[in-house]
Amino acid sequence: MDRTLAADLARLPDLLDATRRAAAEALATLDERAVVPPAPKPGEPAPLPDRGTGTDSALAAFRERWEPRLSASSGPRYLGFVTGGATPAALAGDWLTAAHDQNSNSSMDGAGQDLERETVGWLRELFGLSDAHTGTFVSGATMSNTTGLAIAREWLGERLGVSPAEDGAAALGPVRVLSGAPHSSIAKALSFLGLGRSSLVRVPTLPGREAVDPAALDRALADTPGPAVVVANAGTVNTVDFDDLTAIAALRPRHDFWLHTDAAFGAFAALSPDHAHLTAGLDASDSVCVDLHKWLNVPYDSAVQFTRRRDLQARVFQNAAAYLGPLGEHPDLVHLTPENSHRLRALAAWFTLSAYGRQGHREIVERNIAGARALGAALEEDPAFTLLAPVRLNVVCFTLADAPDPARLTALREAVSAEVFVTPTVHEGTAGLRAAFSNWRTTQADVRRAARALRTAAREIA
Repeated sequence: MDRTLAADLARLPDLLDATRRAAAEALATLDERAVVPPAPKPGEPAPLPDRGTGTDSALAAFRERWEPRLSASSGPRYLGFVTGGATPAALAGDWLTAAHDQNSNSSMDGAGQDLERETVGWLRELFGLSDAHTGTFVSGATMSNTTGLAIAREWLGERLGVSPAEDGAAALGPVRVLSGAPHSSIAKALSFLGLGRSSLVRVPTLPGREAVDPAALDRALADTPGPAVVVANAGTVNTVDFDDLTAIAALRPRHDFWLHTDAAFGAFAALSPDHAHLTAGLDASDSVCVDLHKWLNVPYDSAVQFTRRRDLQARVFQNAAAYLGPLGEHPDLVHLTPENSHRLRALAAWFTLSAYGRQGHREIVERNIAGARALGAALEEDPAFTLLAPVRLNVVCFTLADAPDPARLTALREAVSAEVFVTPTVHEGTAGLRAAFSNWRTTQADVRRAARALRTAAREIA
């Protein structure tokens, strides 16, 4: 064994303790650190060491060179994208995931698969899905949407008497994928799956909304020859608008379509009794995307994909090798996703659900919703700002009231980056900013701090 590696093995408990102290210090200073530190001038990358100097040295180099440049994305005022943190239990689960280093795709080493299936069952119950849905863990919403649409592609083939998994996507001929306000990952998935970005057809939305107009969808489906795919939204990125899933499902007696619902973070509305109606009809979906490193507050990367047609899923992703388990009635996970290697992502989710249960995660969701409403109200009261949409759930979409051009919004965003991080967007042709609440640490004190920073910066750039 390499001498340095052997020395680290002999001191492993001490090294892990040093790493724990570094992690604890980073988390303890989230309130004081800049949410997004100023970017340094780019320098030359360090050369690859010929002889390493051990974990102590690597830890010291990381803390000196890289840690000061990392954003406080695990903290309470990182409101860009839709980014959760990691609850204490989720962090513990993730550390143990690395320590046990399981590839949980095979029944030959089956504990990981059983743990994942139990966790998927808990999540299915959390989101109000029936036992007709089976699920698997994937890396994020993009891969969850891609997996769901891959199953939809095979369903189209079943309807047309071909198998894209065997014959290629070209065997389908022209395909239409209908959606009102699809996330950008949908077009990316269609490109990846060989269906093409041009197969995505935008359907008119309701006036002043990002929710699809069911009547317009009815007409679009009537104009579609043969079977189609409908991508519904349970929580759009800009305004957290929800399609009427019950109304969409009611179109099935007249039209033949696969219903994929992108519920990346909107599915968590089901946890709140005051907002659960937004997810009504989710169970009617043929496939569902839910991102877990958003509102479940588990570390990156983690998402779950549900479907009613596991048989088609296995037809797409089956992998034939002597060392892999058979398909059977309960296929090994290796036959259900694009990945042959599959870290035990489920453990962090299992930990946080086991530790805090439905009620603990309901409290996070409802506190985040209250935070978004409070920030929206604070900005609405300030003449420097205009809300671009009502605060429907956990996202505040806003802009400057005077000359909201991208340059001024960039100046505003950069001016507040030490206190709060928000991301740029465009809504109905108007440049704006988004503040998304999904971190378990965020409190009303953080909301007041963010609002104060935004108001101060708006006056400074006026």
